[in-house]
Amino acid sequence: METVPAEKIVDYHVHVYFGPDERETAVALREEIGQRFEVILGRVWDKPVGPHPKAMFQVSLMPAEFPKIVPWLMMNHHGLSMLIHPESGNDLEDHRDNALWLGEKLDLVLSAFD
Repeated sequence: METVPAEKIVDYHVHVYFGPDERETAVALREEIGQRFEVILGRVWDKPVGPHPKAMFQVSLMPAEFPKIVPWLMMNHHGLSMLIHPESGNDLEDHRDNALWLGEKLDLVLSAFD
């Protein structure tokens, strides 16, 4: 079995998914995340994009911020589905194999990585 050092992780992405009736909750959560944590907030996508099967926004964070934001999101995701994955240089594995989920696990469009 080969091990991969955690130092290979450059940063992390959190993808927060929402339906039309959850948009207001998602946007309010996005604002609160931006106020509470040292992150980069991506734009709000009101349609599926790339491998993401629902509307979403992305949060980028450095490894040092991970132990601060992830426990907070565990307690404050408000029923929204969230994909949390590392950025290690292999997008397919990072999204498919190395990810954490909060809320409902969604089926990603893995063909987007072809």
